[in-house]
Amino acid sequence: MRYIYFLGLSLFLTISCNSQHNENKTVKEQHKYTNALINETSPYLLQHAHNPVNWHPWNKKTLDKAKREDKLLLISIGYSACHWCHVMEHESFEDSIVAKIMNDNFICVKVDREERPDVDQIYMTAVQLMNQRGGWPLNCIALPDGRPFWGGTYFRKNDWEKQITGLANAYQNDRVRVLEFAEKLSNGIKQVEMVVKNPKQEEFSWKDVDNMVSPWAERFDNTEGGSNGSPKFPMPNAYNFLLRYAHLSDNKEVLDHVELTLDKLAYGGIYDQIGGGFARYSTDKFWKAPHFEKMLYDNGQLVSLYSEAFLKFNKPLYKDVVFESLEFIERELLNETGAFYSALDADSEGEEGKFYVWNEPQLQLFIRDDFPIFKDYYNVNSKGLWEHGNYILLRGKTKQEIAKKHKISVSDLNSKIENWKQILMAERDKRIRPGLDDKSLTSWNALMLKGYIDAYMTFGEKHHLDIALRNANFIANTQLQSDGKLWHSYKDERSTINAYLEDYSITIAAFVKLYEATFDEEWLNLSEQMMEYTITHFYDKNSGMFFFTSDLDPELIARKMEINDNVIPASNSVMANSLYNLGIILDKEHYKKMSRTMLNNIKEDMSSYGSGYANYANLMLKLIHPYYEVVVVGKDAHEKCLQINKEYKPNKLFVGSFKKSNIPLLEGKFIEGQTMIYVCENKVCQMPTTSIIKAQKLLK
Repeated sequence: MRYIYFLGLSLFLTISCNSQHNENKTVKEQHKYTNALINETSPYLLQHAHNPVNWHPWNKKTLDKAKREDKLLLISIGYSACHWCHVMEHESFEDSIVAKIMNDNFICVKVDREERPDVDQIYMTAVQLMNQRGGWPLNCIALPDGRPFWGGTYFRKNDWEKQITGLANAYQNDRVRVLEFAEKLSNGIKQVEMVVKNPKQEEFSWKDVDNMVSPWAERFDNTEGGSNGSPKFPMPNAYNFLLRYAHLSDNKEVLDHVELTLDKLAYGGIYDQIGGGFARYSTDKFWKAPHFEKMLYDNGQLVSLYSEAFLKFNKPLYKDVVFESLEFIERELLNETGAFYSALDADSEGEEGKFYVWNEPQLQLFIRDDFPIFKDYYNVNSKGLWEHGNYILLRGKTKQEIAKKHKISVSDLNSKIENWKQILMAERDKRIRPGLDDKSLTSWNALMLKGYIDAYMTFGEKHHLDIALRNANFIANTQLQSDGKLWHSYKDERSTINAYLEDYSITIAAFVKLYEATFDEEWLNLSEQMMEYTITHFYDKNSGMFFFTSDLDPELIARKMEINDNVIPASNSVMANSLYNLGIILDKEHYKKMSRTMLNNIKEDMSSYGSGYANYANLMLKLIHPYYEVVVVGKDAHEKCLQINKEYKPNKLFVGSFKKSNIPLLEGKFIEGQTMIYVCENKVCQMPTTSIIKAQKLLK
């Protein structure tokens, strides 16, 4: 094993009691309490700006204050759409008695995990090492220099009081023990997800991929889709790999599981049946009851997944999901700059899901004569019943089954469904809306950008490409600087926070995809510029991997690497794939070599945790199965690519132009007045053709 996991720490995990700047002045006058968070832009931090807790943002000034006063750091991490973060704030952080204990004994620091994933990464690792689990809100107690020695997630008010009182006493009365534990824990944090270069020869085979998928498949829920048990997370990156793997290996069992999962997700309460878009996850194993927050990063990736799945399965359901989800994004999360906002809260009026659920009398009143069909279609019954007499709308039958049962045509049913959605959207618009996290994160924007491009490449809807180009121009003109450096966050016309590896890796991948969709070489040039900047400032020559933070960033207690794929693929796995694709297009062998080294470094661990290495496995598929360069040159290059893409061939990379180009793969291939298609593998091209069918047949 190349990752050293630091477990088994024996110190106490639980300690008892025994052991809008110009408006700030006005705002302060209207609230009993105002703390230092009032000058931040993060919606999550601003939510806590009027707590009686004397919160500080994470910065050098705050950390220096802790050292100067010899006070422990109380670090509380969350995000604006986090339901339990709101609950803990209301129960504990709005309580003046609790706040006094916190203020007297600690320097209290609030962190938006979405703004500062580097800080979250450190303290989440600490909590996971201590408790073998984590989550948000994340609460850590650390020495004045930032080294943690205690942590957990959500605490009820009384428990929180006892914990922080005991911890403050321990620091005063048992400091040696606290310091020893903090040192051990910090050493463990430094070792987790750190990689040692694999000295073995680079060899990749189908056996490697099969050995990863086989134990993973044992945990498939082949009744409800996804993994066994609850809660259930969509995990779009994992299912993107499984779809490709099943197709290329002709594995019907895995393919059936992918289709089942996508069907169940689209039918479930996790999908907003009225307004489109997916919630973060389901609290049960049936995809019924979500935590209702809607995150940009989930929806961007799920749009990509359903667009690709449509090419394989040709299901109208998947097209509906894509188009409805993108309508939701444009309606709720797109601003005038072309940037996408981050999230919608789960709560409104202090209640989780209130904006989205309905009681039966309301539905009867709104739907009227069609209610019996509506009730059957959306399960206004025991299956859809949630809490307090409210229903979560979800599906269980196909349109054909519903139409047959109610003796109407599918066409008539579709008309009714459209009418129902219009009615309920109008009624929903009268409600108090969930909170909006209106910051724009570069990495999440790039995921959504790729979603729009993938939708365009599948369905050919120019509007989707137009939105993609608006967003790409926002990133290029606002977040990207002339030297290839990116900003991480944007809000109120301000770009802030030096970007992380996730921002560079995902933006590069999205810009390469945009080049495939437009053949505009500017996107390729920007990708190369960012790649070179990333290699300069993030690359670790000793391991052949990339650090999560730049060498220009202030040091934390550890400089971490992000290795394992999660809901969002690991920044290292995205870099490995982008290095390979750029290496092919630009004929840069050292890019491809770096990519293979990264894959080789984690190869031996892939079988232990399939979903944690899914995006690396996508790269392995490119190396063990023919991976084609589809070169299209001429005035109709766009149209030809869209036609070629109508058949599901995931093992290809489009390279093309409308004129002569200096890109190595395009040299000598432009013929005036013609559009030629070349199917190539490792720079060796078949005879050119003008036939879409012939080109598709060459893609195996």
